Amino acid sequence: MSLSEKQILEALSHIQDPDLGRDIVTLGFVKNLKIDDGTVSFAIELTTPACPVKERFKRQAQDLVGALPGVKKVEVTMTANVKHSPGPRLKDELEGVKNLVAVASGKGGVGKSTVALNLALALASRGAKVGLLDADIYGPSIPPMLGMTRQEPQGGADGKLRPFEKYGIKFVSVGMLVDEKSPLIWRGPMASGILQQFLGDVSWGDLDYLLVDLPPGTGDIQLTLAQAVPLTGAVIVTTPQDVAGSITQKGLALFQQVKVPILGVIENMSGFVCSHCGKTTDIFLKGAGRRMASSLKVNFLGEVPLDPAIARQGDQGKPVVLALPDSPATKAFHAIAEAMAAEISCLNVNDEKTAAPVEIKADDPAEVRITFSDGKTLHYSHHFLRMECPCAECVDEHSGKRILKPEFVPQDVKLVGAEHVGRYALRLQFSDGHDSGLYTYETLRRLGE
Repeated sequence: MSLSEKQILEALSHIQDPDLGRDIVTLGFVKNLKIDDGTVSFAIELTTPACPVKERFKRQAQDLVGALPGVKKVEVTMTANVKHSPGPRLKDELEGVKNLVAVASGKGGVGKSTVALNLALALASRGAKVGLLDADIYGPSIPPMLGMTRQEPQGGADGKLRPFEKYGIKFVSVGMLVDEKSPLIWRGPMASGILQQFLGDVSWGDLDYLLVDLPPGTGDIQLTLAQAVPLTGAVIVTTPQDVAGSITQKGLALFQQVKVPILGVIENMSGFVCSHCGKTTDIFLKGAGRRMASSLKVNFLGEVPLDPAIARQGDQGKPVVLALPDSPATKAFHAIAEAMAAEISCLNVNDEKTAAPVEIKADDPAEVRITFSDGKTLHYSHHFLRMECPCAECVDEHSGKRILKPEFVPQDVKLVGAEHVGRYALRLQFSDGHDSGLYTYETLRRLGE
């Protein structure tokens, strides 16, 4: 009896992805299957190079296929192809970026920048293409932790700036552009403008993950990011104390309000690990991150210990993930990076057909047609959409009462443009010049139905 592809795929279908809940054959992970005189070769293409079960999959595949009658040798190649985030695609200037991830906190002093940098390096060490955008305009700390000082940015033929590179990651930071001793005394709109330049005027190239290290709080920069691009998700960093967790929770709530998925919570400075005996001592109270994640029903990605080596290595310009690969802190960062990448893969593979509009047609003078990602098309009159504008000029912010008078809107008004705002709304532009209304996807769905 000759060996068949069907037999091999049947054997491999017993390997289940623990995060995606399906077998690797159904998920389409098995590639380039070949049978040559008893030698079976194939690739298993994962959704991230930081997959925590990569070696387990390889061993299982070798054992299951090797046990089939007629198989003399099994050759398994492990590869990865990070998928694009579902929903609206990133703008043209970021078209090569597959996933844009915010690293945030509602509170300063929780080590967010240190976490963001070490997560970026952990992902890159697994073979992922990674970028890091330092959006902490007033207190940029990424350059010194990478051992970098002020440099003139280089431009390309396309007129865009090239990101700096160090330790296998691309990065930009205002700290590379100004004297580190000079304070930046900028109002919010100026800081937000710099963030938009970093997103639109930098040639990031092809990246699997672009991490954005946000400043603490819930201000202009956070809202600018959430509205400027469709984020894949946000990671929230806190420390073990409940008071830190309660403040950090505000940052989490901001992203939930603008429909950015929460990838999970990280608890930093979680217990001191003695370098002599290996015993962990809880210097602070423990568990705020885990409790926050549990109460809000989001993932708890893991804990990073309170280790003096983290700060020391950051001050020396070689982060702990690179300098001390066997330290408890490095192991924690790698585990968290794997958990974060797995959560991103789940979002990208298990796209539940969100309410995101995928096609808007306004060429018919009688109606606007919007097709949503579940395939449903809804119809609206141009005038009706204009009258339902939710902006502050049309609706009283306090009472919620509509103040736009029908006589002020031309009967022949037309929808002339639409652009995505983040991953939660459309900004609609009308022929009467009005373009300040943000129509959430849920609102458009409700109005159409």
